[in-house]
Amino acid sequence: MSAELQLSRRDPTPSAPTASVAELSLATASWCARRGWPVHPLARGRKIPAANCRDCHSTPHPPETCPCPPAGRWCHGFHAATLDQRRIAQWWGRHPEFGVGVACGPAGLVVIDVDAHAAHPPSRDRILPGIPISDQVDLTGLANGFHTLAVLAALRGQHSPADDSTTLRVRTPSGGLHVWYRTTDRRRWLCSSGSSPGRALAWQVDVRAHGGYIVAPNTTISQGTYTAIGGAREPAPLPAWLAKELERTGHLPTPNMPVPRPVPPRAQQAVLAAGGSRSRECLLASILAPVEACGEVPEGAAFSDTLNRAAYTLGGLIAAGRLTQEAAERSLNATALAARPGQSRRIEQIIRSGLTAGQKRPLHTSGGHW
Repeated sequence: MSAELQLSRRDPTPSAPTASVAELSLATASWCARRGWPVHPLARGRKIPAANCRDCHSTPHPPETCPCPPAGRWCHGFHAATLDQRRIAQWWGRHPEFGVGVACGPAGLVVIDVDAHAAHPPSRDRILPGIPISDQVDLTGLANGFHTLAVLAALRGQHSPADDSTTLRVRTPSGGLHVWYRTTDRRRWLCSSGSSPGRALAWQVDVRAHGGYIVAPNTTISQGTYTAIGGAREPAPLPAWLAKELERTGHLPTPNMPVPRPVPPRAQQAVLAAGGSRSRECLLASILAPVEACGEVPEGAAFSDTLNRAAYTLGGLIAAGRLTQEAAERSLNATALAARPGQSRRIEQIIRSGLTAGQKRPLHTSGGHW
């Protein structure tokens, strides 16, 4: 029997029980692309993007300047996602062990990622951000994202998205659930992590949208297979009530140009220690803000690329005599470590490579001097 069966009556996707891993990977990637969902390879047995080529790995650089994706290589994760069936056949034909990731933003998808991790609930103000929970409310039994999402839906007089049989739902190997929705307008919904102290929908409920990716159904990792459940095999439109909740919790970019964000405290201390001026702080704030924002998304945020772009830009300012090497390194390290604690070795390598590349192209700011 062909690998290409049984997820949709009109345009089937692979049927896991009757297809080999090789057939399944290619068929899944092709099925997703036919729906307008750009796909990219995931590392064998893992839910992270396949590794960059040797050059991109040793010398990090912004995806938009990389020659690899235009040349048909998968470097830079979801930035290389494609709808090209010939490229898809080439990637998964040569590497059938790859899993399949879908770039949510270009696909017009908002995926509600419900976790079921064993953990103690956070403080009451973090269970449903922006919704106060009185001390008189008994939270006994509230243990995971299925519970918090159900509570949020009940407060709005709705059924939980986890029980939404009208849309594609995918059970994860860890016991969680991916609830897939499609957007019906051009608003660029943002990603978030349910454990983040910043933007979040509910505790243990992540959101995958622009700037992130989701694992496609039928992808197998070392812990198990992402399996579609129920009868629906297409994403339904994002429910209006859920869109309002996402908007309420900060999942849309501000409509106007934002006021420059303050430099993160640790980075600010580093700049001041190096003799930085107020105007330098403002410039650094705008450059470091995307790196800081990665701290709100534990994975799928393209942290390496974001940090590399910031380092590359600061390298150009160093070459132009607008910033000292010491101030740049301290600011980058402080901000990056705040976003990804415990990854100092990786962070140092990315910063070093980005600064080195950036210093080859001096970047002169307008207005003469700081």
